[in-house]
Amino acid sequence: MNILITGANGQLGNEMRDLSAGHPQHTYFFTDVQELDICDAQGIRAYVKEHAIDLIVNCAAYTAVDKAEDNRELCDKLNHLAPAYLADAAEECGAALIHISTDYVFDGTAHVPYTEEVVPCPNSVYGSTKLAGEQEVMSRCSRAMIIRTAWLYSEYGNNFVKTMLRLGRERDALGVVFDQIGTPTYAGDLAKAIYAAVEKGIVPGIYHFSNEGVCSWYDFTVAIHRLAGITTCKVSPLHTDEYPAKAPRPHYSVLDKTKIKQTFGIDIPHWEMSLAGCVAKLKIEL
Repeated sequence: MNILITGANGQLGNEMRDLSAGHPQHTYFFTDVQELDICDAQGIRAYVKEHAIDLIVNCAAYTAVDKAEDNRELCDKLNHLAPAYLADAAEECGAALIHISTDYVFDGTAHVPYTEEVVPCPNSVYGSTKLAGEQEVMSRCSRAMIIRTAWLYSEYGNNFVKTMLRLGRERDALGVVFDQIGTPTYAGDLAKAIYAAVEKGIVPGIYHFSNEGVCSWYDFTVAIHRLAGITTCKVSPLHTDEYPAKAPRPHYSVLDKTKIKQTFGIDIPHWEMSLAGCVAKLKIEL
């Protein structure tokens, strides 16, 4: 297959690139904004047609959750309109589309893991634009898969794990919210799940993917520091209202992964196991 990966310089895009060597039967086109502007509808259609693309994996998104509240137009362009353009281009050429979405399509008021059947109810600009993008993709592309994920991190780019490692080394004390519950997702594990879907065959629909288990951001930070051997920084739990942010966060956004596991026969590691591997890689780089 000819596979187009957009947002290739981001966390997930880089992991897709790393794993592509293990799937040499496909031809890959890794693009970021310099090579392909996904906000250019005509440009996308021409690119997909010219390279006879069979599958698009859209890893590109506007993910600055707080900044999105003030940059609604740009956020909407990348998270809502661009996926619509990709879906149109895919449908026109008979290609499949895997589009990455987020737990922020939910308001976080549930107390049991969210299944794909739960009606979304976003409460931020970021979440609203991502939901709008999902709806465009599903209505425009007959071979579309949406994968919602959460708390994404990797050894690439900027993310929570890297920030907590840096702050843990720089500071004596740190406060982190303990009343927002979810599951971290190692981008490498998400990339493996995407390749599993590619190899088994695209089954259209909405899926949820994160690592197994649950934790708070506070628990996540404590684990990051323990695995990195950081002992000089005291981490304290904070309430959400003690750490004001422009955009509201879901208080509970654990995703139920039964559907993706059963459909594609994948095993998902526990979040601490995957975190240990990532922190070990990051320690080697320091």
